[in-house]
Amino acid sequence: NKADEIIKEYDVKLDYKIGTMIEIPRACIIADQIAKEAEFFSFGTNDLTQMTFGFSRDDVGKFTPEYIEKGILEKDPFQVIDKEGVGTLVKMGVEKGRKARKNLKIGICGEHGGDPSSVEFCHNVKMTYVSCSPYRVPIARLAAAHAKLKEKKE
Repeated sequence: NKADEIIKEYDVKLDYKIGTMIEIPRACIIADQIAKEAEFFSFGTNDLTQMTFGFSRDDVGKFTPEYIEKGILEKDPFQVIDKEGVGTLVKMGVEKGRKARKNLKIGICGEHGGDPSSVEFCHNVKMTYVSCSPYRVPIARLAAAHAKLKEKKE
């Protein structure tokens, strides 16, 4: 592969992994095929949410409050993972990916990675990591610890 050629050409030692962002519903559906080549998945849940709902992040703030008020949405899906829709796709992607590659590293990136409810969801579907904005890291770490403790109690 090209990376190995460059490493050899420059005579450097470099460990690297090949991975992919999972940001569209189809990628979740064919995650087993993708995992045959990828060593890690990073779910881009903002884009996946946008593609799943057909919402534009640019104008979602104009109608989401009314959708929540009328019970169409429980919460803003860009703040908290929509477990029924986006969550189902993520869970499918995790399961299919791990079926094809047992040691697949899987996580999410974006604002969901700093939301306690979303971090708990990630723990429950057996993700390896979450990534979020630096200011949300303490919240994410605390939420991950809480999810682990909650699991031990059950």
